[in-house]
Amino acid sequence: MAQPFGLIRFLTHGSLVAQIVIGLVLGVALALLAPGVASASGLLGALFVGALKAVAPVLVFVLVAASIANHKQGQRTNIRPILLLYLLGTFLSALVAVLLSFIFPSTLSLVRPEGGLSSPGSIVEVLRDLLMNVVDNPVHALVTGNFIGILAWAVGLGLALRHAADTTKRLIDDLAHAVGAIVHRVIRFAPLGIFGLVAATLADTGFGALWGYAQLLAVLIGGMVVMALVVNPLIVFWKLRTNPYPLVFTCLRESGITAFFTRSSAANIPVNLELCRKLDLPEDSYSVSIPLGATINMEGAAITITVLTLAAAHTLGIVVDLPTALLLSVVASICACGASGVAGGSLLLIPLACSLFGIDNDLAMQVVAVGFIISVLQDSCETALNSSTDVLFTAAACRAEAAGEVARQGA
Repeated sequence: MAQPFGLIRFLTHGSLVAQIVIGLVLGVALALLAPGVASASGLLGALFVGALKAVAPVLVFVLVAASIANHKQGQRTNIRPILLLYLLGTFLSALVAVLLSFIFPSTLSLVRPEGGLSSPGSIVEVLRDLLMNVVDNPVHALVTGNFIGILAWAVGLGLALRHAADTTKRLIDDLAHAVGAIVHRVIRFAPLGIFGLVAATLADTGFGALWGYAQLLAVLIGGMVVMALVVNPLIVFWKLRTNPYPLVFTCLRESGITAFFTRSSAANIPVNLELCRKLDLPEDSYSVSIPLGATINMEGAAITITVLTLAAAHTLGIVVDLPTALLLSVVASICACGASGVAGGSLLLIPLACSLFGIDNDLAMQVVAVGFIISVLQDSCETALNSSTDVLFTAAACRAEAAGEVARQGA
């Protein structure tokens, strides 16, 4: 009888990462041995992602409101240094993408996209959409998962409740912990969700269509690997002056893996909040920085926009000089920060960046079509980088502030 109870204990209290790896291996095996069954198992993945997306808006709303309402006077939230790290990382990722695109120029086989895709016409339009999301109806923001709008209303409500009775604040805090408990239960089903997502993706899509874009994918994924394992650790070392890799690998393992398979920053918000709690970070900081990061911390998106735009320019024989490449980095960074406010994500912001080189919208939309072809890997890696970096920079800023506070007290 010890074995069944040991198995149950492993499933309920065992290492979540180990369970996810097992689910990944079983998903690959099922896709190879029984593609028909694997395709049907996609329901498990859809249910898991749907549950995360359903609980994330409510969790963010009550957690941020409760955190601000119960915030004590003089307690630091570290939001400003975290925001600066988000913007710095996004800009540096665009620069890395420019450098790799110059060293390894890619040529595209452009095809006409099917369907009526549309993209924003200018940066002003992107920023306007972002601001309109801030003033969205709170119910509509919760229903559609508009996290900018949710944050705006949660911050406003939290500030208004700063002067509420202690019993009211306690009620909101208890509600936040209750929703957090639901999230914890949902996350325990991650191995089943990953199993279904992997099996269905391999069975239905496969990777045969990706071989024609092997170099383009190598540049895209290479840029994301450089950011994850070289540039981001350097940023963290600059903040902490200690070995950054234990923290980097923790974030990649416990946040990046789930984000890779869910392919949704919004769905990974509950995972990141749970990881921040495990890292013992201040709730006042991560309750705001994590949903904010899911909206504006877009290193992977900046790489995607930059690499595909320069690939289009190279294909068309357009010579790109260094000043123009730097301007493209700035534009890609701004576009990436506004990606969440545009239907279709980072790919539909490529035409805006292409306009810098005089590439018309019809040709640019062909580049978008190429992006959709490789999105099986591109979007997974992009989301993994974006989401894991949310926790990484939050932890770096909070720990740097804590170390500074200890040094000030010691002096």
